[in-house]
Amino acid sequence: MEIANDISDILLDFPKHERYDLSSQLSRCSVSIPSNFAEGSSRTDKSLSHFLDISLGSSFELNTQLIVAKHRKYINEQTVNLLEKKIEEFQRMTMGFQNGLNKS
Repeated sequence: MEIANDISDILLDFPKHERYDLSSQLSRCSVSIPSNFAEGSSRTDKSLSHFLDISLGSSFELNTQLIVAKHRKYINEQTVNLLEKKIEEFQRMTMGFQNGLNKS
């Protein structure tokens, strides 16, 4: 949720012409991360693992979109680095959790 909220905050400063392009993609990816985690939590372990895969995929996609935004000078390096650390932590924790599910 923290990543989604951080993205929402930075999108306030994006140019208006990006509203339906990069801004929309960043928003959808960031919301997809916790949403898929939540949806999968009500399922079987096998199904949860599938939703975690989708959530992880969205996190990698989000990371790429942040690089594009930095390249376009919509966000600075410091902001990207902070968000990348949060995304990497989410990925490590989620993969560890998923590995535990797959062992059972």
